[in-house]
Amino acid sequence: MPTVRVLVLRSPGANCDHETQAAFERVGAVVERLHVNRLRENAKALDPFQVLVVPGGFSYGDDVGAGKLLAVQLAHFLGDALLRFRAREKLILGICNGFQAILKAGLLVPPDEDGAVATLSNNTSGRYEDRWVHLQVTAGHRCPFLTGLDRLYVPMAHGEGRFLVRTEWQLQGLAQAGQLVLRYCDADGQRGGALPGGRPANPNGSQDDVAGLCDATGRVLGLMPHPERHMLATQHPQWTRRPTPPGEDEEGDGLAIFCNAVRFFQ
Repeated sequence: MPTVRVLVLRSPGANCDHETQAAFERVGAVVERLHVNRLRENAKALDPFQVLVVPGGFSYGDDVGAGKLLAVQLAHFLGDALLRFRAREKLILGICNGFQAILKAGLLVPPDEDGAVATLSNNTSGRYEDRWVHLQVTAGHRCPFLTGLDRLYVPMAHGEGRFLVRTEWQLQGLAQAGQLVLRYCDADGQRGGALPGGRPANPNGSQDDVAGLCDATGRVLGLMPHPERHMLATQHPQWTRRPTPPGEDEEGDGLAIFCNAVRFFQ
């Protein structure tokens, strides 16, 4: 099997780079963490890698909006390099703050003559939401990260995760193009319902319950929840209360996303 190399992009305030590295290493990839400033100095540093990941955290303290400053760096200093990377049929993954950054950088939904088509805004609850969520994978997608997956149970933690599209017809266009690949649902896979205790299954009020989307090629994926925080079955919040508690080496739901990325190149 060929060795798959993954680059995890660091930035000031990002705090999930080690967990992301651990997830990819667990499925056999060789991983390097690199600061965005070093990549700006030498964009060719991307060339040896097959997967680029922009991890979660609070890049640049989210001082002017979640992921905004990192998005400016990606779009204005690394935009051409990232487009070449994607054109070579490589993969890009943005998780939580990384999703915010690659969306606002135009890697998932390019802007039109009127500006940004889609964005991520403040949760409708008006507060930071930190809990586990169920995700439904859209049937018929073409995203390599989600191959063979139907449902996922992973944690989320964000204050600005509400997916918004400028117009209803543009939202419908993204759906018809197969780009809305992950949606929030309840434990039974139903959308729009409530969880025990009355909380909505959709934690942030995203339009159409969107939790993640891919670009038109399918090779760039952004999602708000954190798959790297459920790479082990023992990270499940109820693992000790199951009839047969999982072993320490059993996989969690989120690991499949990283495994799929590696298998794509093998």
